[in-house]
Amino acid sequence: MEHAEILHRCFRCGYCKFPDNYVDLNCPAYLKFRFETYSPGGRMWLLRGLLKGDLQPSARMQEILFSCATCGNCVNHCTMTGFKDLLLEAFTAGKEMLVQAGKLPPPVRDYLTPLLEHGNPFKLPAKKRGAWAAGTAADLYSNQEYLLYIGDVGSYTDRGRAMALSVSELLGRLGVSFGILGAREISDGNDARAMGEKDLFEELARRNLDLFRSAGIQKVITLSPHGFHALKNGYAALGGELQVFHYTQILAKRINKAAFTTPEPPLKVCYHDPCYLGRHNQEYNAARKILFSLPGIQLVEMERHRQNALCCGGGGGNFFTDILGGGADAPARVRVREAAATGAQVLAVACPICANMFEDALKVEGLEDRMHVKDISEVVLERKISS
Repeated sequence: MEHAEILHRCFRCGYCKFPDNYVDLNCPAYLKFRFETYSPGGRMWLLRGLLKGDLQPSARMQEILFSCATCGNCVNHCTMTGFKDLLLEAFTAGKEMLVQAGKLPPPVRDYLTPLLEHGNPFKLPAKKRGAWAAGTAADLYSNQEYLLYIGDVGSYTDRGRAMALSVSELLGRLGVSFGILGAREISDGNDARAMGEKDLFEELARRNLDLFRSAGIQKVITLSPHGFHALKNGYAALGGELQVFHYTQILAKRINKAAFTTPEPPLKVCYHDPCYLGRHNQEYNAARKILFSLPGIQLVEMERHRQNALCCGGGGGNFFTDILGGGADAPARVRVREAAATGAQVLAVACPICANMFEDALKVEGLEDRMHVKDISEVVLERKISS
């Protein structure tokens, strides 16, 4: 197993479970289950026991290893500078070992199989990928400056499609030259890699890179931070030479208060930092710059924000597998309660997975009358930006 040499170096101090205040619990799986084995330190020792032959890959162990939301809190808060940056890589390598041995929780298998067979985890035809753009000004890619890459969740879920519509409309109003691939788009593979399916990720990445090269695509705007991370970092390791941007980074360069000509009613907004945009790629400022540029917006921060933000619980494929499940301590429910405590009317997001997770959590928590989940682009468009 790759990175096996670091497993014995963890002495389970526990800092990996917390944000900077050392009070709240920031590891999504540990927050939900409260067993040490679900913490990053616990996973290190489980993997060590598995490699030594002291433990077997039981159904319980599989559940524990695949419950990791790959949020990166452990990397940020581990005190062991000698190996902390390899923690998530080690956990992914452990899952890869189980994938190769065929020891998978059924929900993980149910995600990976249709991704392999259908090209997406929803078992839907490729022709439906671009259905969200019907009747809009979003054209198929043909030498525009940017490709707008939508991804699986943006293409196939109602909430994701609404975000795709909003982002594409806003880019168009701002004069950004972009096209989409529609039915030709291929899954980015980020969550497959997070689940340990390295071979499937590399196959999807190479197919995407071949498609991009043949179409002359050099600049990509992604809807999802997961796709942003895959295309920017994972593909580069396979020879990709793309310029990759999350859509908030493009908007942040083009939006300013001069674009708004009419006064707007005040609105209190808090922003959730997506893990794959924030901790994984250190982008904390673009969304905030956009919100600060909007007339009438009062940005309030949750107690946990930026590198301390609590994950929605949908990363690492958990959006599809639901291994973390529900309950009062489910990360998404804890997070929307934290957002509501700020008094904000809007919980702003920049990720289709986060949007889905938080809208479901608001319903369960009975907070729909107090707060709404809106994508950054939706908040902008509601401020009546000039065309």
